[in-house]
Amino acid sequence: MGVELKSLIPNEKTQLNKFSSKIVAIDAYNAIYQFLTTIRGPDGNQLTDSKGRITSHISGLFYRNVNFLSIGIKPIYVFDGKPLEMKSTEIKKRQILKSRATLNYEKAKLNFNIGNMKKFAQQSTSIKDSMIVDSKHILQLLGIPYLQAPSDGEATAAHLTLTDQAYAVASQDFDSILFGAKRLIRNFTLSGKRKIPNKKSYVEIEPEIIETNKILTQYNLTRRQLVDVGILIGTDFNPNSFHGIGPKKALKLMQKHSKLENIPEIEGELQKIKFNDIRKIFLEPNVTNISEIKFNEIDYKKIEEYLVNERDFSMERIKSSLNKLKAVTDRKKQSLEKWFT
Repeated sequence: MGVELKSLIPNEKTQLNKFSSKIVAIDAYNAIYQFLTTIRGPDGNQLTDSKGRITSHISGLFYRNVNFLSIGIKPIYVFDGKPLEMKSTEIKKRQILKSRATLNYEKAKLNFNIGNMKKFAQQSTSIKDSMIVDSKHILQLLGIPYLQAPSDGEATAAHLTLTDQAYAVASQDFDSILFGAKRLIRNFTLSGKRKIPNKKSYVEIEPEIIETNKILTQYNLTRRQLVDVGILIGTDFNPNSFHGIGPKKALKLMQKHSKLENIPEIEGELQKIKFNDIRKIFLEPNVTNISEIKFNEIDYKKIEEYLVNERDFSMERIKSSLNKLKAVTDRKKQSLEKWFT
């Protein structure tokens, strides 16, 4: 879920082709969750193969990354590791909400309420270990690198931008900003036409880019102070700490008092949380360090075998997508060969 910074964050609309030739570190769990939530049938059920195995995430990763690679974008996916103990309260809260959604889905199903079936099915979405295995496999076949973070994937993704190994982080959440990411791209894996729930109309979802330095300059904050703003609003590590403090009030309090310890209004509540530990999570995160990001060749034959023969994807659609991608990559190779000959 992440910290709710949206109302404070200046962003600008952009286009995917603006990231051609750039490495973008994608929050893998965030992207997979989006695919599992949005790629569904009219009744809310996810796509499955002939054995009943869910394929919504595979479909999303394949078609979206074919698009990225065709444009020239270089994605790298960062997977979450073991969640920190301080996140346990938020995790339990999410599990309760998903359980309620599952019960509501069954009620809607009994009443043949298609609209509610889809809504509650989306709310009950969860990522299983087998889906992570599937996701890593299709990325590997596409030649796309991935990293396993020790804990929060967004922390490692942000670290890649700080070391100039990636241009930006792609996620719907804002936590990567607190982890120090130089840039955040939202709607990166969601861009395009999307149907408005319960309506027959569509909306165009455009990517948005957020520059962390612009935020700090606009509000005259340091990164540590922005982290304190996040703590005041509520993070995954202190979801319900400060009563009655929203984003705008949190910003004003930080601009006036400089740090959490100086704010008299929260003195009692502040003593109940380990705010220094939360600061350290964001300012000194445990991350995966790598010396080089390596992109491999696309294995067209194995992709077709896996998607068509093993997971029952349409041969016509898969071949069409792969042929278009191959045509683009072949043209790029020919252009490079001409340049060096």
